Order: sequence, then structure tokens, then C-alpha cells
Amino acid sequence: MTTFQNQVRPGIDRIQPYVPGLTDDELRRRYGLKRVIKLNANENALGPSPLALEAIQRELGQLHHYPDGGSQFLRDEIAGFHSVDASQVLVGNGSDDIIKLISETFLNPGDEVVVPAPSFSQYQFGAFIMQAQVKEVPLGPGFEYDVKALAEAVTPRTKLLYLCSPNNPTGTYLRHSDALWLLRQLPEHVIVVVDLAYNDFTERRDRVVDNAELLSDPRVVALHTFSKMYGLAGLRVGYGLASADLWGYVHRVREPFNVNRVAQRAAAAALKDSAHVEASRQLVQASREQFSRFADVEGLVAIPTEANFVLLRTGDGVETTRRLMERGVMVRAGFAGLAEYVRITFGTLEENEFCLNELGSVLKEFASV
Repeated sequence: MTTFQNQVRPGIDRIQPYVPGLTDDELRRRYGLKRVIKLNANENALGPSPLALEAIQRELGQLHHYPDGGSQFLRDEIAGFHSVDASQVLVGNGSDDIIKLISETFLNPGDEVVVPAPSFSQYQFGAFIMQAQVKEVPLGPGFEYDVKALAEAVTPRTKLLYLCSPNNPTGTYLRHSDALWLLRQLPEHVIVVVDLAYNDFTERRDRVVDNAELLSDPRVVALHTFSKMYGLAGLRVGYGLASADLWGYVHRVREPFNVNRVAQRAAAAALKDSAHVEASRQLVQASREQFSRFADVEGLVAIPTEANFVLLRTGDGVETTRRLMERGVMVRAGFAGLAEYVRITFGTLEENEFCLNELGSVLKEFASV
């Protein structure tokens, strides 16, 4: 048998391939279910933006043409939305693509990447590809950001520092004042990537935002995605805001045509869909209250969330997830350091109610053992 172990580039063996969970179809077959509620991927329960769907229909007749290789039309729309220059915008095949591009552009073997823990796994993935070292900085009590600990983790070898707000999987957020304080502590050679994938779901006045003040710092990259609020996860399109100089180097490693033409047009249309955004925010707010009431009644710890999901401590996250799947409810567990927790994405109010009823039954089973 041929082995490629000695031919593989160093560092690749450190990467654990992403293993997706069961699909809803697989769950139906495995347990003979008629109904499955998918609350495990932080998707928008209202579905895709209606304006995006209209744009997709209009674009289908153009699929024989290549997309805009640099997503200029979409970049212009994003620039107008954020009141920045188009040169400050980079569009990717999801924000995951941009995280990987930043890693490929700036990291050398032996460089360091500082990440909060627990947080989004793709930050580490990009580092491992480039043979960089990852320094995890635990979140503080209540999963709040400990910006002092993050600052202390930085060394002369640190190239990138990631901040996710609201953080996935905890739902906790970073205050704008804390972000500015952290930037003042960091040396000039550290690029700070602020992942705002879920920031559209919070209206906290003190939350970190990518305003002119933040973006005036040339070390800052602000990531956004169309997968969450706009419901376009299946199209894979995200973007980043940063200095034109920084993106000038990243563009050198970006593949042309990295975002398909349907995704570009759909995303541009979604930016204008204020009605869908407002409806999504209202649903998330009502869902937070729904889960908070349940946690109070059951005596569960629910981490205060500013995202479209909630982290609940049930005692055994993996077993809770398994038993809920048997009942047709898909949630997530198994995050590093969070063995006692499950992360549940907010669905419609009716889906939430179904989930909570089934979770209540699971908790009764645990209590009877």
C-alpha cells in the first residue's frame, strides 16, 4: 500500500478534517422520523432574504458566463452599505475563505496566532495550514472576553489575533471600549481580525462595531457573512473590511472567480432587504426570551446570548444531543471545554417550542437515573 506520510507538507497532520454532523435526511432514515428540526448550524429560521431569491431567479439565465473575477459589483454595494471605499472590501467564498487567505498571506512557519477559547475552529485551521502555532486564551467568567489575558498572550512572534463577537459557540460579546483598549496594547505587527458574523443579531449599544474609528487602524480586519442574518449559507459568500494596502497583498493569493455570480447578485440584493433583517432580529429576540423562560423553570444555566443561538448546560452535552436527535431535534455539542453544554440555534417559535418540550423530556430522563 502506498503511503504519503513522508511526502505531506509538515503541519498537515495537525489538522483534523471537518466532520459534519448527520444531515436531516440521515436522521430521518436512522430513527424512522417523519419530522426533523434542524437547530445545529446557526442558520436563519426565516430562510433566505426574499430580495436575494428574486435576484437569484434573474441571474439563472446567465450561468453560462463566468462571474466577475474580483466581485467588483458586490464590493461596490458593500462599500456603499458601510460608507467605505471599495478598495477596503474583499469578498470571499464565505468568511472561511477570507480567514484562510489571511493565513496564507501573513503566516510563516513558527509564527503565532492568538485565539479566544472556545471559539470558531477555522481560526486554528488557517494557522495549522501555514505551520503556525496557536495560543488559546480562555474566556473569562461567564465566557466574557478577557482582553488583558489576550494582550498578555502576544509575543514578538504573534502575527494574528482573532476576536469573534458575538462569540461562537458562547453567544457572549466584546465591548467596543475593550476592543479599542486591546488595540492600544498591541504592537504594530499584530493584525487583529474581528469576526462579526453574528453582530447583526445584537443591538447592544456597547458592542464592538466596525465604525470609522475602528477601521482607521490599519491592523484591523472586520469579517462579515451573508450566511446568518441574510440566510444565504448555501451560497457561501462573506466579506471583510480592512485597509486597501492589506487587501492588496491578500488579493495576490486569492483565486480569481472565488465567488460565483449567483452568490454575488443575491448578496448585493440581500443588503437592501431591511424588512428581512428586522423580522429576523425580532424572531431572535423572542427566541431568547423563550429559552430564558425555559431555563428558569428547569433550573438550567443559559449563557446570556447576543447571537441567534444559546448555550445551555445540561450536564452531558453529547448524551443530550444524542437523545434529542432520536426525537428529531438536531443541536450541537462536543465543543472543546464545553462537555456539559449544548448549543441550540433558534428556530421559529413553534420549532423552539417543540425543541424545548423534547429537551424537557430528556432532562426528566436524566433526573430519573
